[in-house]
Amino acid sequence: MKKLNENIEHIIKNHKRIAVVGLSDKPYRSSFGIALLMQQAGYQIIPVNPNVDEVLGEKSYPSLLDIPGDIDLVDVFRRAEEVDAVVDQAIQKGAKALWMQSGIVNHTAAQKALEAGMDVVMDRCWGVEYRMNPAVVNA
Repeated sequence: MKKLNENIEHIIKNHKRIAVVGLSDKPYRSSFGIALLMQQAGYQIIPVNPNVDEVLGEKSYPSLLDIPGDIDLVDVFRRAEEVDAVVDQAIQKGAKALWMQSGIVNHTAAQKALEAGMDVVMDRCWGVEYRMNPAVVNA
C-alpha cells in the first residue's frame, strides 16, 4: 500500500488538474497565493468554494462532485475536521491524489484516501515543495 508523503515529486510533476478546496478570492489568503503559483506554473486550477463564483479567472464549484471531468489532485485548505467529507468526495470523483496543506492533519482521512489508492500528502505546503524540487521547477 502507498505511504503518507512518499510521492511528493511524482504528484507535483504529474498531477496537472488541481481542485483547490477552500480557495479564497482574497489575495492575502494562503490558498489564493498557492493557487496563483500553481496557475502561473502551468497547472489548471479548479476553485472549490460554495461562497464565490470565480477565483483567479476560473469558475468556482460548490463541491468536488460538481466539477466536470477528472481531477488529478485535490489540494485542501480547510480545517482538519472537514477533510473527511472532502476525502469521501475525492474518492467518489476518482481523484488520484490528496494534499492537505501545512497545519492540516487528519490521520483518519489520510488513511481512508490511502486505502482508496490515492497518493496522500499531509501537513505540507505545495508551494514550498514545488520550489524545493529543482527537477520540477526546471522541467
